[in-house]
Amino acid sequence: MTLLLQYTLIFASVLILVALGGCFSEHSGVINLGLEGIMVLGALGGALVMKYMPAVSPFVMILGTVLGSVLLGVLYSALLAVACINFKADQTIVGTALNMLGVAAATVIVKAINTAANPDDVSSTIQYASAKKAFLVNIGGFEFNWFMLIALIALVIAYVTLYKTKFGLRLMACGEHPQAADSVGINVYKMRWAGVLISGVLGGLGGICYILAGVSEWKFENGVAGFGFLALAVMIFGQWKPSRIALAALLFGLFRALSNVYFGFDFLVSLHIPGSVYNMLPYIISLIVLAFTSKKSRAPKAEGIPYDKGSR
Repeated sequence: MTLLLQYTLIFASVLILVALGGCFSEHSGVINLGLEGIMVLGALGGALVMKYMPAVSPFVMILGTVLGSVLLGVLYSALLAVACINFKADQTIVGTALNMLGVAAATVIVKAINTAANPDDVSSTIQYASAKKAFLVNIGGFEFNWFMLIALIALVIAYVTLYKTKFGLRLMACGEHPQAADSVGINVYKMRWAGVLISGVLGGLGGICYILAGVSEWKFENGVAGFGFLALAVMIFGQWKPSRIALAALLFGLFRALSNVYFGFDFLVSLHIPGSVYNMLPYIISLIVLAFTSKKSRAPKAEGIPYDKGSR
């Protein structure tokens, strides 16, 4: 049970971070389907810091890794902002392109780095076994990961920002009725840029959190196994509200955790269900949940619609 709880919380932390990122972007009026690609680039930034940062204190290692993942996540999300906000490109197409480009770019970059260090090494793998220890604290057999706390802090900040601050209310106004927001002096373009860049921050953090969950190396050509899309399902199921997103993330995190620990439960082993089925569970559940709840979903009214200052 301890292992199940541990994996549930770490996978839920990934989903909370990334889903909150999508939440900020969509509340501003921009659909961010590129979260998968942002996660991959964020994971790459953090992994490179862990690989090349010399031996330092755990706090400095955590801080450096977080900053590395945030930096690449923000830079990559800026591509979405430029294309969709400034050039008014189709947000679905741009997000899909960013997902494909993210995995390809990360793979090429890592292979180039590995080949430069060792011509015989053409893998897209980065190892970070020793650096990973900075993120882990053993509490009575429970392996606490500092990203669990980071996800909780992000959840509280997201709730306060969206519902208790002028910035959050203005951001949501831009996703509901940008023309009305503009009429009272709110710069819709700046608010949408802010929403997309915040999604880059949280998506990048979710990416490095994902590759730290249970492994000490990551093969970047594998991407993040669809977790960006799973986070979007969590966001929709959570009705774009931080508190509901947290509950949805725990549910989906539980099903994802089962694929790691099902062999520890005799009654599950006795069912003789292949391990691949447990790997598919969160995605199957997301399809079922969305099929029954999507009709009642209420997305921001202006999401996906490029803003034209001249239209009313």
